[in-house]
Amino acid sequence: MIRIVRAKLHGITVTGADLDYHGSITLDPEHCDLAGIRPLEFVDIWNKQSGARISTYVIFGEAGSKCCILNGAAARTCQRGDQVIICSSSYVQETALYDTAPMVLTFTPKNDVKDVLRYRVKETARRPFDFFIETLPHAENSDTEEESIADRAIA
Repeated sequence: MIRIVRAKLHGITVTGADLDYHGSITLDPEHCDLAGIRPLEFVDIWNKQSGARISTYVIFGEAGSKCCILNGAAARTCQRGDQVIICSSSYVQETALYDTAPMVLTFTPKNDVKDVLRYRVKETARRPFDFFIETLPHAENSDTEEESIADRAIA
């Protein structure tokens, strides 16, 4: 078994920190639904400004609020305005990578969804486990694109 990315919110901006709350991270359920993150699911959080890395569980805030609020002890690791990466993971057999398609959302500074991406692993002539990123259509982006990371590095 290997641990893999299952869903990711990349570059979401922290909108609050509540030290006196009983713990967790509060997220907009619309963002979570789109990425596939569930309430009470444990996630890793990486602060892009400070480098702090924590693990906590998700609770849902108000739909449409675009909130990202660190609660309890987690509030000590981030400040309002910091950008964080929130990642859920799962354990799979290596061969299950071919059937896995993690959703990744990127964000604007106001926590609007900028890009909806899907990570894919496919067997290619280059290697048995090659990595691709698909850009999926959403409200602000109507094109679909797939690009190998190796091709991106060459370009």
